[in-house]
Amino acid sequence: METTVREITLNDKAKDYQKKMRSPLIFWFAMLAKLPSAVFWRLRIKELTGNKCQVTIPYFWRSQNPFKSIYFAALAGAAELSTGALCQLALAGKGKFSMLVVDFRAEYHKKANQKITFSCDQGRELFQLIDSLNVNDTSQLTMISTGTSESGEVVAKFYVTWSFKRKS
Repeated sequence: METTVREITLNDKAKDYQKKMRSPLIFWFAMLAKLPSAVFWRLRIKELTGNKCQVTIPYFWRSQNPFKSIYFAALAGAAELSTGALCQLALAGKGKFSMLVVDFRAEYHKKANQKITFSCDQGRELFQLIDSLNVNDTSQLTMISTGTSESGEVVAKFYVTWSFKRKS
């Protein structure tokens, strides 16, 4: 039995952010300015909705290590982007916030020697948390990004704990 997850309704600022991150050219310039390693490793946002974010990283000379797999830091960057883009989408148009990674853990299961897709599907939980914060409230959420190979095997799981504070 398959269940359908209702899509989160995005405000205009979030829709604008979503559109920009889905545009290859705008995404490239944004990453060049804010996160140049994402450009170097050729990270791409495959999907960005209120419910989930998917980021891909190719296996090629810029992302690989001497052991013929994707470098752990490149995998971590793709995983963090899949959670961070979802956070930015949830915060868009909701006032001033600060956000910071306060914990980061990784599990590696298989050799990453092909294109990997990182997925974080905690949008609903994230949006509820952000909407519940009052001015000067702080909260944390550990977001899980699962990296899978093109054949569907889980390659790695990353646990990124974000701290959020609503400012006045």
